Amino acid sequence: MCCKQPLVRSLRKHSSDGKSAAFTVYTLHHNPKTTLLHTNTEIQNEGDVDLRFLLVGGELLKVKSSSWKKNRFYKLQEDCTTMWHESHRTFKRNQTCEYDSVRKGRQSEGLQKHTEAHVEDLCFSIIFKGRRRNLDLVAASVEEARQWVNGLEKILSNMKKLNRQQTSEHWIFNCMRKADKNKDNKITLKELKHFLRQINIEVDDMYAEVLFAKCDKSNSGSLEGPEIKHFYDLLIYREEIDVIYGKYATTGEQMSVKNLLNFLLNEQREVASMEDAVRLIERYELDDSAKQKNHMTKDGFLMYLQQEEGSILNPAHKEVFQDMSQPINHYFISSSHNTYLMEDQLKGHSSTEAYIKALMKSCRCVELDCWDGPHGEPIIYHGHTLTSKVLFKDVIKAIKEYAFKTSGNVVIIPQTSEYPVILSLENHCTLEQQKLMAQHMISILGSALLTSPLEDQMPTAFPSPQELKGRFIIKGKRLNKLDAVYSNTSPGVEEDCVSEEDEAAETNNSKTDSNGQKKSKIKLAKELSDLVIYCKSVHFSGFEHAKDNQAFYEMSSFKESKAVNLAETAVNAFIHHNMTKLSRIYPAGSRTDSSNYDPVPLWNAGCQIVALNFQTPSKEMDLNQGRFRSNGQSGYVLKPDFQRYPGTEFDPVTLTKGPWLKHKNFHVMVISAQQLPKINKDKCKSIVDPLVKVEIYGVPADTCSKETRSIENNGFNPMWNETFQFDIHVPELALVRFLVEDYDSTSQNDLIGQYCLPLTSLQNGYRQVPLLTKHGDVIPSAGLFVHLMLLDSK
Repeated sequence: MCCKQPLVRSLRKHSSDGKSAAFTVYTLHHNPKTTLLHTNTEIQNEGDVDLRFLLVGGELLKVKSSSWKKNRFYKLQEDCTTMWHESHRTFKRNQTCEYDSVRKGRQSEGLQKHTEAHVEDLCFSIIFKGRRRNLDLVAASVEEARQWVNGLEKILSNMKKLNRQQTSEHWIFNCMRKADKNKDNKITLKELKHFLRQINIEVDDMYAEVLFAKCDKSNSGSLEGPEIKHFYDLLIYREEIDVIYGKYATTGEQMSVKNLLNFLLNEQREVASMEDAVRLIERYELDDSAKQKNHMTKDGFLMYLQQEEGSILNPAHKEVFQDMSQPINHYFISSSHNTYLMEDQLKGHSSTEAYIKALMKSCRCVELDCWDGPHGEPIIYHGHTLTSKVLFKDVIKAIKEYAFKTSGNVVIIPQTSEYPVILSLENHCTLEQQKLMAQHMISILGSALLTSPLEDQMPTAFPSPQELKGRFIIKGKRLNKLDAVYSNTSPGVEEDCVSEEDEAAETNNSKTDSNGQKKSKIKLAKELSDLVIYCKSVHFSGFEHAKDNQAFYEMSSFKESKAVNLAETAVNAFIHHNMTKLSRIYPAGSRTDSSNYDPVPLWNAGCQIVALNFQTPSKEMDLNQGRFRSNGQSGYVLKPDFQRYPGTEFDPVTLTKGPWLKHKNFHVMVISAQQLPKINKDKCKSIVDPLVKVEIYGVPADTCSKETRSIENNGFNPMWNETFQFDIHVPELALVRFLVEDYDSTSQNDLIGQYCLPLTSLQNGYRQVPLLTKHGDVIPSAGLFVHLMLLDSK
């Protein structure tokens, strides 16, 4: 590394009484002004009261229910990414948890339900990654609440600013600090062995001793100062980067701007100019003397590879790049099933938080399962089960708050999509509570609620996502045709408008109950009916019937088994149906564990609203996340031409000749991985044996999976250098998924990390692949290094 700053800096930790106690922080030597751990330096040098307050910690009132409110001690860990809190439960250790965002005030469901309005300014919630429930807290004073929120906001802001290399260094030095048991700012041989296990490397004692002796220049029996720096340089050395850099740095020890341009054109296959190469040097070169010569050192080259420009995902696809002026049924739409559930379908927890999480993942179609509630207020839950209940109006408030979130009281929260959200109503309420549902939606959603067609005359086609920006669309039953609004006819009751909702009707097709009595049909309130404009639910009676009798805005919902059958036996008819209408697919009622079905065959059939259980980590949710990763994660992805225009003969199974056949050869070289997380963190000596799977999902002819060998006992820097080739027939529908697993010969492999994206959104050349947890959260320090080439087949 070219950096000359010291690796370890001794700081003073300030206590609440103004005194200080010594402790060690391993600061990032790359660029302290932009690193997260530099925040700790600022605590001393700049006297940041809020951050100092967090590191010292304090008591807060933890709120779990109206009767469970207890004081607990909380503080920020020195890594500035995890919260420590005490636990009074028997056999349960004090815990540390990685947090994701902070909400100021009584914004969470728990605080709204279990606290009074007068404590609004004392309240805040910490949102954790994964499925862990929110931490709802009440401070002793307004000032303490402000300090907690402001301090966490600064930490999260700094974390967002870290590039991948800084995040990597941050992780390594946190592990190094943990290994320094006696906090003497030195590392002994025993501590070095512990550190290597922390970073997921298992080495024999002889190798550890050789490595230690190589760095212990002073022969003192411990590493300190420059010796730790030398150890770090040996640790992060990457042979593969040396080889690549050496191949293109042909004008000397450093890569010239011409060398870099040659690399961009020939290896990365980019459309690049000399100005582009100069811009990369200016942006990522660390050495000022090299920068003045328009040269890039090996460190600058590595920095470039770890940035957005070196990522597998095309940077242009991180923004909305597709035509958003097509009718809304020309897009795949990210969709959730039984959105209110946090867990299973039988006794799981229902929560507004489930809607927030789905919306923050750019879900654009959420489901509301509505039933009569006590005190005249409609509720949402999975009917006739033990799932908990949540008020309909609270759900609408949460949707309003988070559907198009850009700022506000949520601290450091990603911006959600600005494109329309569909509220899919499954209505089981009586007329009176239906009227209240309509009142709540009108009063809470306001002008954002679509209550009439955008045109001044009867529409003949769907509006576009662009035209519907920031709007809410209601999907449900309607008493009459939409043209009745313009013809001033009375709202007659159509036969299917008063029948039970799609899912309930298909779960039990019998027309009688268990006592043999004829089931009563649910009547529909005009007030609720009038809110249904572009998504009127109707029963599906066949493609020909739909073509001859259904208006464009009349749509059907299909249980997965029926949809899959249609996709197998009448796929071209299904594709043509979806050219003029919307289709929604939902999981079978037998999936009580909230498992998911394969969405790919339904996307192949042009189905737009393929609803999945967002709360369940699964391969299917990985694919959904991959499908909607491009186009700015807007939740809308334009379908290929051959799924949108009449006359197409596209059949994903038979693959007859047509414009959809664009044969590609996809070459993948899995080179190495960096800093894979430990799977069993409770066992210090547990080291992963990683292998990599490369999977293609799309039309049946393209679906394929290949895998590397496993590397024993190395999760820090395993290297494979294995090459695979895939023949792709329909690249516009293909997804590529990288899966890293911990190999186990006696049981199923454990997931380490995964990443999925559309094949057409990847970049050629040497690329870094970020890795995500099973919940879809980024693993900050981990990644794969690959070489990709997607070429036209000869």
